[in-house]
Amino acid sequence: MFGKKKLFGNSVPPCCSYCQFGKLASDQKMILCPRIGVVSPYYHCKKYRYNPLKRIPRRPPVLPHFSPEDFVLE
Repeated sequence: MFGKKKLFGNSVPPCCSYCQFGKLASDQKMILCPRIGVVSPYYHCKKYRYNPLKRIPRRPPVLPHFSPEDFVLE
């Protein structure tokens, strides 16, 4: 019937940094996988399972600063 929409959209590329099995290594650059071993964060295997809680959201854009004169109607 209806397709199930995933969190953050359906276009999330598979990578071990978002996998439920992967854990961040102590050097903060590699992923420790209990199935494969030490892998790149962009690697993925057939046991990949997406975990939306591991995604780090982008920073919100910086809002411009307005003065009260910008809102005065003349």
